[in-house]
Amino acid sequence: MSDNTIFIGQSGKREVLYLSRANRHGLVTGATGTGKTVTLQILAEGFSNAGVPVFAADIKGDLSGIAEKGEPRDFLLKRAEKIGFDDYGFDAFPTIFYDLFGAEGHPIRTTVSEMGPLLLSRLMGLTDAQEGALNILFRLADEEGLLVLDLKDLRALLADIATRGGNITTQYGNVSDQTIGAIQRRLVVLEEQGGDHFFGEPAFDIQDMMRTTRDGRGYVSILAADKLMQSPQLYATFLLWLMSELFEELPEVGDPEKPKLVFFFDEAHLLFNDAPPGLLRKIEQVVRLIRSKGVGVFFVTQNPLDVPDTVLAQLGNRIQHALRAFTPRDQKAVRAAAQTFRQNPAFDTEKAITELGVGEALVSVLDEKGVPTMVERTLVRPPSGKLGPIDPAARQDLVRNSPIYGEYDKGVDRESAYEILQKRSAQRQVAVDEATRRMAAEAEARRADKASTPTRRTDSATDRFVKNVAGSVDRQVGSVLFRQLGTALVRGVLGGLLRR
Repeated sequence: MSDNTIFIGQSGKREVLYLSRANRHGLVTGATGTGKTVTLQILAEGFSNAGVPVFAADIKGDLSGIAEKGEPRDFLLKRAEKIGFDDYGFDAFPTIFYDLFGAEGHPIRTTVSEMGPLLLSRLMGLTDAQEGALNILFRLADEEGLLVLDLKDLRALLADIATRGGNITTQYGNVSDQTIGAIQRRLVVLEEQGGDHFFGEPAFDIQDMMRTTRDGRGYVSILAADKLMQSPQLYATFLLWLMSELFEELPEVGDPEKPKLVFFFDEAHLLFNDAPPGLLRKIEQVVRLIRSKGVGVFFVTQNPLDVPDTVLAQLGNRIQHALRAFTPRDQKAVRAAAQTFRQNPAFDTEKAITELGVGEALVSVLDEKGVPTMVERTLVRPPSGKLGPIDPAARQDLVRNSPIYGEYDKGVDRESAYEILQKRSAQRQVAVDEATRRMAAEAEARRADKASTPTRRTDSATDRFVKNVAGSVDRQVGSVLFRQLGTALVRGVLGGLLRR
């Protein structure tokens, strides 16, 4: 590897990825078992050596081997010799392991407020009406300064809105009991999928994904996703949230000499499956603009048809492993994949895609001027890290010795909407009880003084007075909380809270 390229493999020449063009995004596709994971690993190794941090989800556990030094197996040495990789060697790469469930790495959490209504609606699979109700809930929480950190806060706020139905309808529109009940049921499903592990504090700081070692190598952040993949919607929404956090929080840097971070989105089809048009437009916008933040996004999937055309058009670096044309849809995918390359007159691209062997790929990248190179049939270089998963004991040892050990491993439950609403309810009840006692005492005094004079205050007037007292308490609590917050809350393109 030279200073400004990553060695991918050998065709008739060395095939390299230019670091200065890596933030123009990329696509790695191919059928199961054709070598996508190894390609992802050698790219991650190259970026790490170049001082570029990497984030990648580890679907099967195989990618975790990057943290250990590889072994000189015969087939690896033969591949290196065949492609003229004379300085091939073995190495371990600096790695930080994450796991939403906290079992195979450091936990990653965010707050419900930071995720926002759009992604949360996507996560729970809400209807348009339910998403509208959730937007009202977030608007109300933002205006009253209610921190919605975890799912119990969200549930408490839903219950509070249900008790304030008339006032909510007047100001924001109707939120029916049926809609609130449906959202509550979706919360139960989300908890069963493990969503309660994801929401809470301390919230994840994206700067921890952008660490480098003292000798200048980029850390490879690996998310254990084998268990997470059992809940595909949670997996896809979580990665989309991470990507949106990078987009919202990182400063503009234009086109740097090398990326600030490279983000691998494995099983990318889960991001786009059943996504409503509005969300797809926002995803396309994030992908288009995030490169100016110095972030390169590489989508990894089986079929290029999994990625919408508006996103596919932005992926300048392509590595295509073998596809099998067994069905009409497969044949369409092969044709589509072939048509996206700058054609090479030396071979039939469409035919080559079906003939590629394991560890072989069609490669076309952006050159130093940003022009796609002619597609080449390439033998992918062998990795320097270990092939296959790391030993569980070795993984835990790396977790205990990582630079962020202790930062996220223990959850924090501070005062938020759940506790505040409980206090508000208690204050409301105290105020109502005091008002009721005072009015009862006044009525008794009047009866004692003027036994023959009927009281003018009716029960309905008493009820109105009590309700006004309760409403005054609610307004006072909300006003104090909002002043404590100190500023209006602002949300980004995907509805997430902008912490800056």
